Amino acid sequence: QVQLVESGGGLVQAGGSLRLSCAASGLTASRYAMGWFRQAPGKEREFVAAIRYSGGSTFYADSVKGRFTISRDNAKNTVYLQMNSLKPEDTAVYYCAADSAISTIAAGSGGRVDYWGQGTQVSVSS
Repeated sequence: QVQLVESGGGLVQAGGSLRLSCAASGLTASRYAMGWFRQAPGKEREFVAAIRYSGGSTFYADSVKGRFTISRDNAKNTVYLQMNSLKPEDTAVYYCAADSAISTIAAGSGGRVDYWGQGTQVSVSS
């Protein structure tokens, strides 16, 4: 059974930082592209960042470029999202995703992604 378990969310002031983690089990993370999505109240789920199975290429939404960094440790079956210079508009539930194709994660709202985590809340106060 595949499980993606996110952690690291919380409440932070604007300008602060958080690091999200996503621990994968039931799959060999090194064979999957992984990424992060988020969904704010009343809004559609949106792509945030993605990383190839090898970690060699990363992709970001324009809204987070230069502030967020995605990375992975395949030995630990874990992907991370370092979030710096957080803004109130970053407030959302953040979801970890895994798929055999990077294009599926990096395109749109992730409707065809193979696996999802349960989400972790990130709240940024002004």
